[in-house]
Amino acid sequence: MNNKRDLVKLIDTTLCTACRGCQVACKQWNELPGLPTKQTGSYQNPPDLQWNTWTLIRFQEYESKNGKFEWLFRKDGCMHCTDAACVKVCPSGALYHTEYGSVGIHHEKCIGCKYCVSACPFDVPRYDRATDKVYKCDLCYSRLQGDQEPACVKSCLTEALTIGPRDAMLKKAYAKVKQLGGDANVYGDKFVGGTHVIYVLGEKPEVYEGLPKSPSVPVTTVLWKDILKPLSLLAAGGVIAGSFLHYIIHGPKLPDEDSGQDKKGGE
Repeated sequence: MNNKRDLVKLIDTTLCTACRGCQVACKQWNELPGLPTKQTGSYQNPPDLQWNTWTLIRFQEYESKNGKFEWLFRKDGCMHCTDAACVKVCPSGALYHTEYGSVGIHHEKCIGCKYCVSACPFDVPRYDRATDKVYKCDLCYSRLQGDQEPACVKSCLTEALTIGPRDAMLKKAYAKVKQLGGDANVYGDKFVGGTHVIYVLGEKPEVYEGLPKSPSVPVTTVLWKDILKPLSLLAAGGVIAGSFLHYIIHGPKLPDEDSGQDKKGGE
């Protein structure tokens, strides 16, 4: 894999066989512990993303338009948004954009505020009470730095997962959708500034459970980060500038030499 900026991981759901090799590879590479789970009546395990599960294959039973039963398999995880709400709201700098366009995380900087958990339109970051930290996929940043594919991509036997420069991946995705026809579509390039994880979906986005049709950065995040916070900083700067100007014009404030009391004891 060429070590280039603005990389995109393409997930072709129509090629996924739900072998869960990517799910296992993610745990192995990131040394994530396994935890006990309960049977919920589904092949999907664990039931959802967890602090120790950054990649999850979702199993969904679906009845198509012709009345035929089908399985819809979807690899779930961080979408690595260009306009990332998690990065916007993070007060400690734990979440940041890497040189590849992905969203990395410095766990040592995480203060456990969970703002990213509530801000993410894809419901991805997960909080661990034991460590008071938030966890998510970082697109195998250390592997990318070593000019290697993410562990999930490396493990995929059907090439449902591939990674490369954005333009090449989008071209590949749209060519596949054109080939499939019907309700097939590309998901991820038209919102939140474009994601660095792109899907080829065999059905419309609203068919897939847990996949928002039109995800966006929450209004409260935009209001705080892009409007209120800059205004507060501007106001603070104005106060500092005003104080400095007062010092230049009038000099430092000194205590009155005459305390107002008669030094002769009232005589």
